[in-house]
Amino acid sequence: MKSGIDGVLHFRNGGSESGDSSLMNWLDRAEVKFGHLAIPGLVRIVVAFNTLVFALSIFSPNFIDLLELDINRVMHGEVWRLVTYIFIPSFGGGTFGLLFLLFYLMFLWFVGNALEQAMGSFKLNVFYFLGMLCTTIGACIARETAFSNGMLNSTLLFACAHFYPDLIISIWGIIPVKLKWVAWFTGALIAFAFIFDTWIGRLATIAAMGNYLIFFGPEMLRNARHRSEVQTRRRRFERDMNVDSPLSLHRCVVCGRTEHSSPHLHFRVSKDGNEYCMDHLPKVQKQPGE
Repeated sequence: MKSGIDGVLHFRNGGSESGDSSLMNWLDRAEVKFGHLAIPGLVRIVVAFNTLVFALSIFSPNFIDLLELDINRVMHGEVWRLVTYIFIPSFGGGTFGLLFLLFYLMFLWFVGNALEQAMGSFKLNVFYFLGMLCTTIGACIARETAFSNGMLNSTLLFACAHFYPDLIISIWGIIPVKLKWVAWFTGALIAFAFIFDTWIGRLATIAAMGNYLIFFGPEMLRNARHRSEVQTRRRRFERDMNVDSPLSLHRCVVCGRTEHSSPHLHFRVSKDGNEYCMDHLPKVQKQPGE
């Protein structure tokens, strides 16, 4: 957990390792001015309303239909749908549905608490409300169908795994797994659906992931670039080790090239006892016609 805690403290103190994250700097300044407007325990409130909606849906199954994010109906004045869809539980119905719902709500509660510790109430509020905005954009792109809160809650999971990748959680209190594995599995499901979706559906998915991409995309790109540079340096080092291998039979004392680094190069031994490639062989040693 130490690496995760270090990352949490670093994020709350200003963001990226390079210290030039304009978004995090802007959020820090905004928190000073508007931090008192943040809603503490925002995700816990969402979980509570999910529970309430599930209870009400037992008595009125059609009740959930009034809460879905349907842009066509929003355009006809049902603007409450821009908010109420976040209170629709993802699971329900039957004994197994109830068990999945219980696990889902407990996990969402856990993720919300962990993120609030990592980001602070204000940044978490911005992340969540930005996610709602991105979900609305995604729903506008895919207007023919109602849009769920699944992608929004997935971004919470991805963000939590960003801060606590090696945190061990117990599924059903039995199976221990690392949080990053749960995030990878969820991401794989989204990627699978993305591949077989229409172009409209793909654009909607990317839009709905906007809050995560805005918050963590730049750091992901920096890390990818850093890994690429490390691999390049490693390959260069391995190449240099091959060049400097003591098993080489021929080596030019001037340029250091060997038969391994330059297989088509010819070598000659000069009168001074040193070996040269043909490019650096002393002129006095060159034979007529060479």
